[in-house]
Amino acid sequence: MSKISQRPVAKTDQPIGATLVDRISWDDLKLFIAVARTLSFRRAATSTRISSSTLVRRIERLEDELGLRLFDRLPDGVGLTAEGQSIYSVAQEMERASHSLRAYLDQDLTTRGVVRCAITEGLGTFWILPHLAEFTRGNPFTIVDLRASMESADVLRMQADAAIQLIRPDHADLKVLRLGRLHIYPFASRRYADTYGLPRSVEEMKRHRLVDQTAPQLDEGAWPRLLGLDNVEGIVSLRTNASTAHFYAVEQGIGIGGLPTYAAALGADVVPVDIGIKHQTDIWLTYHPHAKTVKRVSIFIDWVRSLFDAKRYPWFRDEFIHPRDLAKADTPARSDRATRRYVATSPKNGAVASIDPPQPADETSRPIRLNGRSAANG
Repeated sequence: MSKISQRPVAKTDQPIGATLVDRISWDDLKLFIAVARTLSFRRAATSTRISSSTLVRRIERLEDELGLRLFDRLPDGVGLTAEGQSIYSVAQEMERASHSLRAYLDQDLTTRGVVRCAITEGLGTFWILPHLAEFTRGNPFTIVDLRASMESADVLRMQADAAIQLIRPDHADLKVLRLGRLHIYPFASRRYADTYGLPRSVEEMKRHRLVDQTAPQLDEGAWPRLLGLDNVEGIVSLRTNASTAHFYAVEQGIGIGGLPTYAAALGADVVPVDIGIKHQTDIWLTYHPHAKTVKRVSIFIDWVRSLFDAKRYPWFRDEFIHPRDLAKADTPARSDRATRRYVATSPKNGAVASIDPPQPADETSRPIRLNGRSAANG
């Protein structure tokens, strides 16, 4: 960030404490906390999902209202002034008080209350959601606000009570637990296998069609690295940012794609593609240190942790287990109704996907054609 001139701020005769109570917007103060934690307008804007210009304008408004300069603008970010550090300490106390107030007001589990959970789209849609019926039966007055997105939520700013993500948070003020490990393996639909066969090596894979997902929290360089290519543009048949679209595209035979090894447990009509490659990433649970003081949030967090029990759900173990072995394993999860048949529906109204034959890696992939109405997945 280029150096910004130090803005003169008019001093005020009103005591700081009274100014905070009587004049300051709590929303502006939460933005101030975000900047103070990241020491960057850009990173704070990203975490709060507002534009950098809007954030800077609101921080400047806060400084004007307080009559204090809160940040020194530096070439590589910002730094708290002595006054800013004092305000930050007060603001953190207010943040903790807001959690304590919620914990006090939200004690009765027989009244309606909300638990907000941010989670990656695939795990939220294909893993947590199928189990939620069980949770809601046992906690009928708890409303689960499930935010399934590949964008990470800022739990320190209370955007969520808990977050399940694929990137380990590094902020010291957060509670962080490793839930398990997600193993990604190449899969294809039986339709694709019957039509084109399956590759038997990495070299053969370079002549097949690839369904690629690009989104935050994903290792976008995994496919080129595993296949030994500079890029995969020559074999991509479909690229999407959505885990649901990616899952359905593989199941509908658009191409081969990387899916969690628990895909078979969901009832998907897909088969593993054994070419000697696999990928893995850890699954992290993070929450505000005061979140568990709210009883219904504490119950929800404990329930989430149970869904990643490696004894019941072996596909979350640290060690890789081949999908075929998972399908044959005698585990308690075999009788778990929530893990059955969450798959894409077949195209309706006569819409049939017609997929061009796989092209060599040095040729441009041709587009998918649909006979009849487009088979949308929502």
